[in-house]
Amino acid sequence: MPSVTSARMSARARHASGSRPAQVLARTGLGARGIIYVLIGWVAIMVALGRTSGEADQRGALQMLSGKPYGLISLWLLAAGFAAYALWRLSEAAFGVTVDGNGPGPRLKSLGRAVVYASLAVTTFSVIQGARHSQSGQQRDWTAKVMSHPGGRWAVGLLGVIVVIAGLVIAVQGVRRTFGKYLKTSGMSARTRVAVMRLGMIGTTARGLVFALTGALVVEAAVTYQPSKAGGLDTALRTLRDRPDGMAALIVAALGLMTFGVYGLCEARWRRV
Repeated sequence: MPSVTSARMSARARHASGSRPAQVLARTGLGARGIIYVLIGWVAIMVALGRTSGEADQRGALQMLSGKPYGLISLWLLAAGFAAYALWRLSEAAFGVTVDGNGPGPRLKSLGRAVVYASLAVTTFSVIQGARHSQSGQQRDWTAKVMSHPGGRWAVGLLGVIVVIAGLVIAVQGVRRTFGKYLKTSGMSARTRVAVMRLGMIGTTARGLVFALTGALVVEAAVTYQPSKAGGLDTALRTLRDRPDGMAALIVAALGLMTFGVYGLCEARWRRV
């Protein structure tokens, strides 16, 4: 009898995750995620070429977009997309993940992603309202505040280690192409399947390595007691720029993030939901 109940719960979870509303939320949200990574990569290239002083992170990309003639409409669409992504991940946390199963691990991951993209939706709304805060500066201020408390440096260092590990896991998933399990490859032509898998491999690996570098800088900030090093994605990319071969390194990283963005748009089309 318990096995029958478990099977019924699993079936309900698959039904909830695979429902039409969930598919709309997922594809809208994945599309928004893909666009923001393309924009971040573009800002990073402009930084590498010395053509902008803007920040190469999510807020910097959104602020760049706000200055365009079509910026306001685009920002509203992205805000709706990020909110949709957060709601989709919340539905997975509540009802189970279609591909990864109904266990606590996949649900917690979906909950974490929901929080991240809900925060990004709030950030987008603040940019729409004209706020000009620095995301990198806010992260440095937060790091300094935490490290001012007893045990704060250990907490910041532990967070950095977690980000490093998460980044390396993502990079390995890219190299091993394990992301393919989330795609409906049977609905692609052979040529499209090869192209999408290559985009996913390059983009996911680049994204993971950039995340790992971001985490490593957080660890360094804790060890050296220099909160300025914990500036998030923008600081990580500018660290690449400051190397002897910095322009080339930053452009390669930027192209990798843009590639992940293009893959994200493909995932919005062929994701198993």
